[in-house]
Amino acid sequence: MRIIFISGREPGYVRNAVILRGLRENGIDVIDCTDTSGSYVVRYPKVMGKFLLRKRKDYDAVFIGFFGQPLVSIVRKLTPRDKPIIFDAFLSAYDTMCFDRKKFKPESLMGKYFYRLDKHSCEIADKVLLDTNAHIDYFVDTFELEGKKFKRVFIGADDLFFNPMEIGKDNDKFTVLWHGSFLPLSGLEYVIKAAKLLESHNDVVFKIVGGGMLFNKIERLVEKLKINNIELLGWVPHQRLPEQIAKADVCLGGHFSDVDKAKRVISGKTFESIAMKKPVIVGDNPANRELFTDKENALLVEMANADALADAILKLKDEERLREKIAEGGYKIFIEKCCPEIIGKEVKRVIEETV
Repeated sequence: MRIIFISGREPGYVRNAVILRGLRENGIDVIDCTDTSGSYVVRYPKVMGKFLLRKRKDYDAVFIGFFGQPLVSIVRKLTPRDKPIIFDAFLSAYDTMCFDRKKFKPESLMGKYFYRLDKHSCEIADKVLLDTNAHIDYFVDTFELEGKKFKRVFIGADDLFFNPMEIGKDNDKFTVLWHGSFLPLSGLEYVIKAAKLLESHNDVVFKIVGGGMLFNKIERLVEKLKINNIELLGWVPHQRLPEQIAKADVCLGGHFSDVDKAKRVISGKTFESIAMKKPVIVGDNPANRELFTDKENALLVEMANADALADAILKLKDEERLREKIAEGGYKIFIEKCCPEIIGKEVKRVIEETV
């Protein structure tokens, strides 16, 4: 089977990368129309140019990866009706811009635009992928769509980079790692407050890797609380991130905020951590419950609750057997449900059924 793969984000973005690799590992011939340019303004015209050139070849379907909402309508008009479109929505532009990041009010012109963009792109695609059933329920209810059109496919992680490894620690303390983008969704402020609660435990240290939208706010919070057990490491190169995870004793997957979207999705950092056989702490929400069982393959905590998070960290610090059990259980889940080969197999099945 041969497909055209086109996406708004670059092919190295984790969601696109895992699906691309998974499809190829499952014998799908991929006509790649992606682009690595640094901005959407440059990238969209380039991917469409590649699509127009390569769609002359024989193919069975078009797969539109993340961020593909602006592409679906154009691709549909340029694609024969007998060639189905499988669209990986991955997230709602409307939800992200109006409720998560709060860039626009829902009733504003831009809010209505993003709502229509999500709704229309899903309506005209033949099949739509999302990362959790909770997320599918949101799309169906919010945009008044047919549930049978959707298929759940977990995010996963690229196990070429993220896999169990033994690396010597650079300190003798119990290391708690959080990594990712500083977005409202993550609830990083609760991690900071949990660190403050554990400040008297001299053998515990928090390492925060990443940056982004809320970096200055988080930095000010650390200074305001005068916390001395946190290291803000900033961004690290992608190839060095597995090293940071390998050195950690426990990883914070989240999401920990009270943002509604946080209850519907499983964070990418969670998949990267379990791929490296690390014990994870995640928010107790419907999305995480689709994959994890408390104290079996993750430790689930109440969201937006720094005290609960601090207690969970101490529990894992004090109970080595529980840490090992959760690490083994999480890794087993990754191998069985979340590695690129398995995700590629699921996507391949969706494509075959749609074709």
